[in-house]
Amino acid sequence: MKNFAQLIKALDSSNKTSVKVDALTEYFRNANDKDKVWTIAILSHRRPPRPVNTTLLRLWATELANIPLWLFEESYHIVGDLAETIALVIPTTKEHSEKSLSEYVEEMIALKKKSEEEKREYLHENWLILNYYERFVFTKLITGSFRIGVSQKLMTRALSKAIDVDEDILAYKLMGDWNPSKITFQELILDEKSQDYLSKPYPFYLAYALEGDPENLGDCKDWSAEHKWDGIRSQTIIRDGALYVWSRGEELVTDKYPEFNAFVGIIPNGAVIDGEILPYGDDKIGSFNDLQTRIGRKTVSKALLEKTPVIIKAYDLLEWEGIDIRERPFEERRVLLEKLYDSIKDKGLPLQLSERFDFTSWDDAVREKAKARELRSEGLMFKRKNSPYLVGRKKGDWWKWKLDPFSIDAVLTYAMRGSGRRATLFTDYTFALWQDKEDGSRELVTFAKAYSGLTDDEFRMVDDFIKKNTLERFGPVRSVTPKLVFEIGFEGIAFSGRHKSGVATRFPRILRWRTDKKIEDANTLEDLKNIILK
Repeated sequence: MKNFAQLIKALDSSNKTSVKVDALTEYFRNANDKDKVWTIAILSHRRPPRPVNTTLLRLWATELANIPLWLFEESYHIVGDLAETIALVIPTTKEHSEKSLSEYVEEMIALKKKSEEEKREYLHENWLILNYYERFVFTKLITGSFRIGVSQKLMTRALSKAIDVDEDILAYKLMGDWNPSKITFQELILDEKSQDYLSKPYPFYLAYALEGDPENLGDCKDWSAEHKWDGIRSQTIIRDGALYVWSRGEELVTDKYPEFNAFVGIIPNGAVIDGEILPYGDDKIGSFNDLQTRIGRKTVSKALLEKTPVIIKAYDLLEWEGIDIRERPFEERRVLLEKLYDSIKDKGLPLQLSERFDFTSWDDAVREKAKARELRSEGLMFKRKNSPYLVGRKKGDWWKWKLDPFSIDAVLTYAMRGSGRRATLFTDYTFALWQDKEDGSRELVTFAKAYSGLTDDEFRMVDDFIKKNTLERFGPVRSVTPKLVFEIGFEGIAFSGRHKSGVATRFPRILRWRTDKKIEDANTLEDLKNIILK
């Protein structure tokens, strides 16, 4: 644990990629194999299940620190991170621990089934024998919310340097369904096993956002375009008579979409299709809000299948007849995909081909983009015709040209402190819109939360206003005198029975502070709903 905590400290103390890669490389060269596996798992979001809830963590930490709960809570609101607060309030002793990362993780897994008293004793014992940063990392693992500024790609690059295995090969090995509690480093990284190949997806190729006009890409004849669908990016794999469906988040989701089992026996073995899972009812694409009714469900009922059917919009072919074809030009892969689709399109499968466009001018692309909202897409994708299918986000060959966000002017009504470097400022905001009442008056109804989009100076100015204009406190939340108006942008919108406003927005963020507007000028809930009806 000591070495792992030192690694996390090094990663957390620098924003330089080279420093992070060097720290990870040195760690992988010296760590034991079990710790390597768990480090790979933790940094690629395969964390052990949380054995203790946060309410008990806070209670037991205050007991050990011998402080009242209210003081802990006030400290927590200032610090902004539970694990860091616990690490700060518990006194450090002269004791120390020699247990490795893997030993601690295995204990945490076993802890989940133990009694509350056993959990309390375990936490008290280990909090006291770890130094500040070890205690911080230990508690982060206990909470299950271990997030640090290291991407899987960066971690893979460091591992590649440490063990001299090609980075792309490692990215492929780390895909798929593997359990860090059961697999060894030899099996995960060094061995070649043919049976592992069957279910493994390929690392996804990701596009960069296009800033400015598409003319900057050069001759439009070098590019293929298609709509950017707003669903779940996926790879559909048919190998050896079995189906595997993977999300971009490296989650095996085959059982979430049983309608795709119809592919087996019709789509030939040795095929991997890159596409988008989309809701598709009444012969039209639904909203992402529709799709959310399918996400996260442990079981998919017959009623849900009928209410929210799904399809895959296919736009690339990565493997054909068991051969990896990612190095072939996009145009060639696309021809094979179209031939595959033509051979099965009359079989009634929940699979559609994402239409592609070859423009004669960039003006054609502008006109096609204007149809995006009508078609339930987010904009256009541009793919260079001769581009291979690469690993991760690479600049140059794939670009996404998204629509401008929806926007509406709303009133700030509630605020919470932020986290990290903004832990001392109120930067997490709740916004409201006007709604007419039966008696002819109006009231503000909350509809969205946002915490990004302002400059540091603006955040400080809003924070100062909040502290001077607090109406009530509800734990960490403050209600604020409604005086400030902000333009809120969002990617998607849909009616929702789960929200008081009756509307759900997707990816809300602050576009600008409308210092030129009074709250009477803010938009109404009806204005928001009319966006859906347009």
